[in-house]
Amino acid sequence: MTKISNTVNIENRRAKFDYQFLDTFTAGLVLKGTEIKSIREGRAGLADSYCYFKNDELYVKNFHIAEYDNASFYTHEPLRERKLLLSRMELNKLLRKVKDQGLTIVPVKLFISDKGFAKLNIALAKGKKEFDKRDDIKKRDIEREMNRKF
Repeated sequence: MTKISNTVNIENRRAKFDYQFLDTFTAGLVLKGTEIKSIREGRAGLADSYCYFKNDELYVKNFHIAEYDNASFYTHEPLRERKLLLSRMELNKLLRKVKDQGLTIVPVKLFISDKGFAKLNIALAKGKKEFDKRDDIKKRDIEREMNRKF
């Protein structure tokens, strides 16, 4: 059996800036055939995507997977909602936190597992205030200056 290349690593860098991550989970994705082929080519984007509950199941919305170029007529819709696969215990924990504390669930990173399955790291997150964002920018600038001097 051939080893599958594990070079796909798509991150949502904007989420790190806008949210403070409290807890992270790794979820599987329910995909169509052309979607996984497009992901393996690295043609996916997590910008503006978010997770929500529908009928006690977790879905991701606005997760863009470009259409596969070599597909004939079995193509997929690029922005369709996709179901996330988590254990019932993890789903109950996330549902409780989202309802009680007003937190949100944000996709953080998309990758291909060792077995060749597409996985999505999601985070239970709390939105940052404007002054928190300014503090992060200040810390990043100071760190950059320190690296330049040495």
